[in-house]
Amino acid sequence: MRFTAKLFSVAAFCVLSGCSSLNPFASKPDPKKLPAPLVEFKSTISIKQLWSVSVGSASNYIFNPALDGSDIYVAAADGTLVRIDGVTGRSVWRINAGVSLTGGVGAGSATIVVAGEKGNLFAFDTDGKLRWKIQESSEILSAPAIGSGLVVVRSNDNRVSAYDIVTGAKKWTNERPLPPLMLRAVPGLLVVGDQVLVALPGGHMSALALKNGSLRWDAVVGEPKGNTELERVADVSGMPVVVGKDVCATSYQGRVGCFDLNTGSPRWVKNISSEVGVSVDERFVFTSDNVGTVTAFNRDGGSSAWRNDKLARRRLSAPISFGRAVAVGDYEGYVHFLSREDGSFIGRVATDGSQIFAAPIVAGSNLIVQTKSGSVVAFAAE
Repeated sequence: MRFTAKLFSVAAFCVLSGCSSLNPFASKPDPKKLPAPLVEFKSTISIKQLWSVSVGSASNYIFNPALDGSDIYVAAADGTLVRIDGVTGRSVWRINAGVSLTGGVGAGSATIVVAGEKGNLFAFDTDGKLRWKIQESSEILSAPAIGSGLVVVRSNDNRVSAYDIVTGAKKWTNERPLPPLMLRAVPGLLVVGDQVLVALPGGHMSALALKNGSLRWDAVVGEPKGNTELERVADVSGMPVVVGKDVCATSYQGRVGCFDLNTGSPRWVKNISSEVGVSVDERFVFTSDNVGTVTAFNRDGGSSAWRNDKLARRRLSAPISFGRAVAVGDYEGYVHFLSREDGSFIGRVATDGSQIFAAPIVAGSNLIVQTKSGSVVAFAAE
């Protein structure tokens, strides 16, 4: 059972997973439900590994690399926080927060923020010195967002709070109702201009004013459907992505679509189920769905440009546009490179053999991935 598909309900978890590990009489796995074998193909892109840094295991959490200037900040579940020179791969410094970490990393405005167990929130400066520490209302799984002098976080009780980036003083809190069931997931927050975009359980994405946390607009990305609460889980997943005047997002058991950045009005939506979010470039919106299909939608109107279903059940990361390729990680630590134009395989590289669930990031001309076991690896296309 992959981390984000776990629900805040033991009964629901058993329904989703079958609880086969608890049943000595459970039947053998259906071969048709096993991860698809790797497809053989002739590589047409040369991918070179530039450097690799071992950070530490993510355990049962998801830690996304964060880019600030030319530096990359990464964290691990044991409390490790590392600043890496994005060009050379040199570890500039390595510290430990002193507690297990559950969420991070947020980076920006010369500040690095991570979330610790039981809702602790830590802010460090770029030298790794602790700036402040505060206690949130509950566990934090999503990476904090930074902008306009604020650190914005969402805790698992569905409270969105903003803190002064220098002092840690609380500025405001916006509390939203919780649905009966939700994914134990890492829905993203993104500061854009004078508002913060927040992916939420129940299929909603909201824009809150940075000044006071008031609601600007609320968009329905995933519409809960079905007769049971389990069937009606439709949480928005991954990080909302802004391009031009649009913000694009996707949801579990819901839809993918792009919405007006100022009003939340839908530009277009298509049915899909994804736990990992979207990425966008000047032409396409990319997403990986729950069955392992990578799809490119045309940004103008949302029509399907291409689909690649040869990675079925390989528990994919969110894809990202990388030059003439679209890069996506899988459960065995492979990074697959698909043609941006038609979705065909053009390259593949291995990492440490553990899952790549955190969305890869592009740092300049390099692709950065972080694995579950804690390898942070930079690749370049030659």
